[in-house]
Amino acid sequence: MYQWRKFEFFEEKFAGKCSIPEDVAGDATCCSSGRGKIIVGCDNGAVSLLDRGLKFNYGFQAHSSSVLFLQQLKQRNYLVTVGEDEQISPQLSSMCLKVFDLDKMQPEGSSTSSPECVQILRIFTNQYPEAKITSFLVLEEAPPILLIAIGLDNGYIYGIKGDIARERIKRFKLEVYSHTDKSQSSIMGMGFRVDGQATQLFAVTPTSVSLFSLQTEPYSRNTLDQIGCNSNAVAMTDRSQELMIGRDEAVYFYEVDGRGPCWAFEGEKKFLGWFRGYLLCVIADHRSNKNTFNIYDLKNRLIAHSFVTKEVSQMLCEWGNIILIMADKSALCIGEKDMESKLDMLFKKNLYTVAINLVQSQQADAAATAEVLRKYGDHLYSKQEYDEAMAQYINTIGHLEPSYVIQKFLDAQRIYNLTNYLEKLHEKGLASKDHTTLLLNCYTKLKDVEKLNVFIKREDGVGEHKFDVETAIRVCRAANYHEHAMYVAKKAGRHEWYLKILLEDLGSYEEALQYISSLEPSQAGVTVKEYGKILIEHKPDDTIEILMRLCTEDAELAKRDSSIGLYTSMLPSPVDFLNIFIHHPEALMNFLEQYTNKVKDSPAQVEIHNTLLELYLSNDLDFPLISQANIDEPTNSRGGRPSAPAVMSRPKTNGKLSVYQKDLNKEKYHQERLQKGLRLLKTAWPSDLEHPLYDVDLAIILCEMNEFKEGLLYLYEKMKLFKEVTACYMQAHDHEGLIACCKRLGDSGKGGDPSLWADVLKYFGELGEDCSKEVKEVLTYIERDDILPPIIVLQTLSNNPCLTLSVIKDYIARKLEQESKLIEDDRKAIDKYQEETLSMRKEIQDLRTNARIFQLSKCTACTFTLDLPAVHFMCMHSFHLRCLGDNEKECPECAPEYRSVLEMKRSLEQNSKDQDQFFNKVKNSKDGFSVIAEYFGKGIISKTRIRGNGTLGAGNSSSSSGF
Repeated sequence: MYQWRKFEFFEEKFAGKCSIPEDVAGDATCCSSGRGKIIVGCDNGAVSLLDRGLKFNYGFQAHSSSVLFLQQLKQRNYLVTVGEDEQISPQLSSMCLKVFDLDKMQPEGSSTSSPECVQILRIFTNQYPEAKITSFLVLEEAPPILLIAIGLDNGYIYGIKGDIARERIKRFKLEVYSHTDKSQSSIMGMGFRVDGQATQLFAVTPTSVSLFSLQTEPYSRNTLDQIGCNSNAVAMTDRSQELMIGRDEAVYFYEVDGRGPCWAFEGEKKFLGWFRGYLLCVIADHRSNKNTFNIYDLKNRLIAHSFVTKEVSQMLCEWGNIILIMADKSALCIGEKDMESKLDMLFKKNLYTVAINLVQSQQADAAATAEVLRKYGDHLYSKQEYDEAMAQYINTIGHLEPSYVIQKFLDAQRIYNLTNYLEKLHEKGLASKDHTTLLLNCYTKLKDVEKLNVFIKREDGVGEHKFDVETAIRVCRAANYHEHAMYVAKKAGRHEWYLKILLEDLGSYEEALQYISSLEPSQAGVTVKEYGKILIEHKPDDTIEILMRLCTEDAELAKRDSSIGLYTSMLPSPVDFLNIFIHHPEALMNFLEQYTNKVKDSPAQVEIHNTLLELYLSNDLDFPLISQANIDEPTNSRGGRPSAPAVMSRPKTNGKLSVYQKDLNKEKYHQERLQKGLRLLKTAWPSDLEHPLYDVDLAIILCEMNEFKEGLLYLYEKMKLFKEVTACYMQAHDHEGLIACCKRLGDSGKGGDPSLWADVLKYFGELGEDCSKEVKEVLTYIERDDILPPIIVLQTLSNNPCLTLSVIKDYIARKLEQESKLIEDDRKAIDKYQEETLSMRKEIQDLRTNARIFQLSKCTACTFTLDLPAVHFMCMHSFHLRCLGDNEKECPECAPEYRSVLEMKRSLEQNSKDQDQFFNKVKNSKDGFSVIAEYFGKGIISKTRIRGNGTLGAGNSSSSSGF
């Protein structure tokens, strides 16, 4: 033990001016501390209470004679004392136990006061014979329950348990060791140990160490050792609740199962104590007759403080200090220095190991420990002991900035130590991206593939990495460790990095496609969008196969499901992948054709059809294989272009022939695409749909841009833009097609537009070339449907100087003959109407000027002889008055005809108000003028009336409608 280092971790407080006040009379026989006070019992029966700095507070007379033992309770402000009082009778012992309530003071005389004594107990009774008390101990179980143990010189322990203040107590006796020699059986010390609900009591005699279990009766006893101690050097540790015994050769520790460790400190142990993990020991050296007070740090094996002192009477711990009361009433107050002072002391002596052990044993915060480790590491670094320095720096991870350590070892070029530090940094999950980069660079510079494998491929958990994944991949790629980079990317689920390495670094296109196929559909779609351009360039067929699987997977099963619409909408659309075909339109066309053949009701079919139309109708697609392949070669099984190997295996031909053949093949392929486009235009616009499954405006623009006449004609005809259809034929000078188109679209009986023939005639009239045959055919249909008047025909054809009169001679002759017949018929009708009008006028004049003679002798209704009263009508019908009934104003015979005329007139007047009907008749009639003439003939438009101011006005509301 003499090899233990000595330090001055404690210092004397109050500048050495600490002593027992003079107010304390008598010699101190016992002391206790607690609740911020020190209580001193004297041989005169007085008890004194001292405040901080050992200043006298107050005192009182507890016993009439000496105070042997006392203890200040912690949970309640009670003081328990054992002392001698006056003997009342020979049968009663003078030894008493008293309990004082220090919170309740009672007056004693006029000038002094003392605490209230709440209970007085006689310790010895008939059942508990009197003996010398050698030790005393109080345990506070649960207030107000106390457990008091009184050790005697005869080997017994008297126990008192319960509410002492109310005298609700239970007494018991424990026999420790019975020996004929009384000096060998005295109870030298005791200690309570509480373990949960169990209470145990250590008892020490000069010849034994025993342990009593006080949980259940009868109380059991277990002998822990056959050797005890002969002094009061018995104490308990605070946390581990171990018993300490001081003998001349050593200090022994006891646990519930027996003797524990011992520490060989020579000399007689007068006092033992425990303070904040330190062992306090007052040792008497008989050779020098001096007492030494030592404070031992058992964990770190050092003496924290040591000095020679006078004879110690009492040793206490209060106010965070150690208090020694000497026999001459002087006192020492010793306090522990702060951690910073202790560490500075150690640093000055370069005792860094001791400093580290010190902060760890005293449970200092992690930051303080790390600071000590850093200083120790700096010390070792300055001595160029890099390995040992790094060991200390590693322990500071989490508290010391890593750049502090990294910079040091970068300057020292100690890559091995730096690698070790960075590894530990990653193990604790405190590494940044820069740290990962540096560590991987260390591995690659050292070419330590084994460590690189361990770092990259260690199994810490599925998908868990203690480094930045992206940084690791980037560094491994830069160092050409592609396998490691791919492993990290795959394990971390960074599919984009995995494919980037395969495609950009290794060129493993097939493996990349296989990897994409193994991914989840959603993730596969994302990766194809990102890397599809490269894949299409090198593996177009395989890439298209993956796209088909992504866009149509389980399509057949989905068709049998009632929720097909919902399922289809969840699948990715081919439109999402159009950008990857930006330089490969032929592959895009192949992909969309396969998709449309398999999926008929895609939500994106309009966009797909638009894209296909643009591909089909384009004139100058820059296909990669056109410049190398012959279009006449058999296509592959997908119906696409020949494969690259087949193209490369073709024999070389003459240059001129090759160029001619290429142009021929290109034109042929162009025509095939145009036919596909026309077929798509027709199939994507079924007759049952009002609108097509593509953008009509876009389709028209594409057809016009690429001069695709067939598609343009189909679209115009489908949209019923017949004039635009004929305009296309006129622009192309396709006379045969123009006439055929008018035959098909100009028939009004089939919903056609007869005015097309007028447009065609005008076209031929302005053509400026001989088109007699076509004009004759056109005139045939114009004449058949009576589309144009002859005068208009003549005026139109007169503009073409290449046409002769013979072209229209027959047409004019027929028209003149037809018109002559019509004129003759009209003249006959005029003569007839004039005769009828003249006859009617004569009849009206006759009715106005001449009398009517009624000669009928019979009634027109009943055919009986006409008698009075009778009624004669101007229509020459006569009736009995009785036969007419109530209707006496009109002839029953002529009334129906008259009513029909009135009804017709009323209907005409009503129709005259319907302007839409009038204009529709004018528009749909071959001769609109005849419709207007008919309305005038019926008197609907021409009818006028005399207004109030004498001017002519409309006879009814319809006459003002603007006809």
